Amino acid sequence: MANLNIDSVKARTFDAIVIGSGISGGWAAKELTGHGLKTLVLERGRDVKHIKDYPTTNKFPWEFEHHGQLPAAVTEANPIASRCYAFGEDSAHFFVKDNEHPYIQDKPFDWIRGYQVGGKSLLWARQTQRWSDFDFEGPARDGFAVDWPIRYKDIAPWYSYVEKFAGIAGNKDGIPELPDGEFLPGYPLNDVEVYFSEHLKKNYKNRHVISARCAHLSKPNQIHIDQGRTQCQNRDLCQRGCPFGGYFSSNASTMPWAEKSGNMTLRPFSVVESIIYDDKLGKATGVRIVDTKTKETIEYYAKIIFVNAAAINTNLVLLNSTSSRFPNGFGNDSGVLGKYIAFHNYSAHIGAEYDGMKEWTVDGRSPTGGYIPRFRNVYKQETNFLRGYACGFGGYRYQQHKYDGVGSSLKEGLVKGELSPWYVGSHMMGETIPKESNHVSLDTKLKDEWGVPLLRMNIDYDDNDEKMKKDYIEQLTEMFTSAGFKNIQPSTNHQAPGLDIHEMGGARMGKDPKTSILNEWNQVHACKNVFVTDGACMTSTSCQNPSLTYMAITARAADYAVSELKKGNI
Repeated sequence: MANLNIDSVKARTFDAIVIGSGISGGWAAKELTGHGLKTLVLERGRDVKHIKDYPTTNKFPWEFEHHGQLPAAVTEANPIASRCYAFGEDSAHFFVKDNEHPYIQDKPFDWIRGYQVGGKSLLWARQTQRWSDFDFEGPARDGFAVDWPIRYKDIAPWYSYVEKFAGIAGNKDGIPELPDGEFLPGYPLNDVEVYFSEHLKKNYKNRHVISARCAHLSKPNQIHIDQGRTQCQNRDLCQRGCPFGGYFSSNASTMPWAEKSGNMTLRPFSVVESIIYDDKLGKATGVRIVDTKTKETIEYYAKIIFVNAAAINTNLVLLNSTSSRFPNGFGNDSGVLGKYIAFHNYSAHIGAEYDGMKEWTVDGRSPTGGYIPRFRNVYKQETNFLRGYACGFGGYRYQQHKYDGVGSSLKEGLVKGELSPWYVGSHMMGETIPKESNHVSLDTKLKDEWGVPLLRMNIDYDDNDEKMKKDYIEQLTEMFTSAGFKNIQPSTNHQAPGLDIHEMGGARMGKDPKTSILNEWNQVHACKNVFVTDGACMTSTSCQNPSLTYMAITARAADYAVSELKKGNI
């Protein structure tokens, strides 16, 4: 019996454990296995294999029972998930339904999740901008949050490293606040977008419209071909899963690469209940999971643990990992775990019409559009709000079909419809300020079906967000007016936080263990063999899309973890 127990423990012991298989978890798996570590990857959802498990990827519109629309019963049963722009008949199977993992909203929060191998990397918008020192130095300059323990120079080589492997399309734009990277050819702006870009250059200081950098293979390099990926086909069906591997996902890239190493063991259907801490050893020894099929509790052991469950779930795991050493959550000596959650403010938009360039139209599809980097409070504080916002920008026109008539007259109306005017539009991507009042916590009584406490959400906008939103509307209205755009229609809404799907913080990095959870290497200050490299680690949010930064931070932390392990420091 003793030998059987020893064999059982041995079978459940690895060099490293990665919790989560999304964008950051996939990178942790790739890097750790690439360094020769036998690595267990735990995923709470089902397995999704590249191509094989994309059931809708090649369907024609008429092959969908509801022509791409979801039945009213589905949207009514999923008021949270259905608010996400990508939740449709072709992609609903990649989303967590509202009843599948409930949570408590002390304040409204739309928590959009994807519980499967690959996580939300199958659903993300694929926008990939680097941060600059304007972003990493922001908290120190403006006095909110705590100072980042790293600067751009620390992460710049790792941005280059992950960009080359993932494949990022973009142009060398020479904008200090948006550093250039290792780019594949960028996607061109259309003529109206180029017109607006040139107008801003002539009439404004430090305002730009560029092609938004995106994780698409505009022209694959050998490293992408080695991954089994090929050129993006511009299908604009990315939320279905891409059979070409044309955009970066864990499923198409990092997870198969880790599997190819022979060092990865993947275990789906595994809800991580907690991290196991050994008081005598003074470090974590493993994790405790609940098998979602059998409800069996199982323990796995490793020398290194990477927590990459996505920001909110990572907070949940850490808060639930209590012991005599950490009675208030794992590594929570500072008391800030679960606090200072921040997100991006996407609640303002503006649209208009343009009468010019009627000789041109758009042809085909593009996986990206225009992007206006942050231009407020960059070099100095110049507004009544802290930090700033970036903007999406796009121009388009479409054929106005005539649906009257029957037979040949109907066909002719559909084929020869007149072109609409040019429409232009923008949406705001604003940075929110991390605040102690924006927090998540565990309910003391209610538990989910796996015996894990339900999470309580207490996250909201503040006055800074409202001031920023007002400035966005004012500035974009002025810019649109000066460009000759007509019928300008600004709009704001009161969407709950969460629909940006960029939640960050709760286990933030920092220089001082008294005010942060993680050090400059993403190690838990109080437990050197546990690392957090997903959105939970973020000290502030900037206004750039964060996924590229997660990738770079993860690769950097994994390299450090392996080095420390070899030195015997972990």
